Amino acid sequence: MILIVIGILGLGVQFFLNQENQHPSIRKLSKIFRVAAFVLILVGVFSSCFIQINAGQIGVKSLFGKVQQDILYPGLHVVNPLLVIHEMDVRTQNYTMSGVTDEGNVKGDDAIRALTKDGLEIVIDVTVLYKVLPTSAPKIYNEIGKDYQDKVIRPLARSRIRDFSVGYEAIELYSSKRDEFQMKIFKTVEEDFLARGLILEQLLIRNISLPTSIKASIEEKIRAEQESQKMQFVLMKEKQEAERKRVEAQGIADYQRIINTGLTDKQLEYELIKAYKELSLSQNAKVIVLNGKNTPLMLNGN
Repeated sequence: MILIVIGILGLGVQFFLNQENQHPSIRKLSKIFRVAAFVLILVGVFSSCFIQINAGQIGVKSLFGKVQQDILYPGLHVVNPLLVIHEMDVRTQNYTMSGVTDEGNVKGDDAIRALTKDGLEIVIDVTVLYKVLPTSAPKIYNEIGKDYQDKVIRPLARSRIRDFSVGYEAIELYSSKRDEFQMKIFKTVEEDFLARGLILEQLLIRNISLPTSIKASIEEKIRAEQESQKMQFVLMKEKQEAERKRVEAQGIADYQRIINTGLTDKQLEYELIKAYKELSLSQNAKVIVLNGKNTPLMLNGN
């Protein structure tokens, strides 16, 4: 396009030289200007017919200010030289809002400050991973522009985080319900983005900071709850062990009662004979003599 403009200006200069001067040298110079101008215009027109879209980009076409709905995918294309091609990035992008200097997209402290259900102010660091839906690129360019990060990504994420933080107490966000908090925000922001032609890939709650005094009291409360849970576990184990011992003692008592009430003289005599037999097999006892009164007499063979 620049070459075409230069060529047209060259033709204007050539026309001016022809009108104001009739000297042969001037006319010769005018012819040179005319030839050069036509060459520049032709080269400009020819080069404007070819456009290359790089990988990870999408070409949005506009003609005389009107955005067209068809898009150009990565590669080499032949187009109308009067078209203006606007490239838009369709790769995954991230937008970080952090309280750490130079860590986020905005320099300085850019963390999100929000109030919780119990009236405490928390400071949240967030990273949003998203990308442009290729087929929605013309709509985004026409309705929002290329600065969709500042117009959509940033305000929507900050607003939704503040909306949901008031439904939780500070201790919940700091400990047990952080994942639930993040998932609720993700689902809502995902719908908001999709309505505007953007795809939300991840919304990461990177850090939640509390006032120092509140943080210390919450940590102390968490430790107390953990100790309480530990003590409950110990008590439960002790109760289980006591129950086991009670059952064991009951079993022994039942066994002894059965033995005491169920053994006869013949069973006792049988058990006595078994005991004698075991003694006879001992290395120290060689001979066992019964004296007729069930009294054993053992003779040592050594």
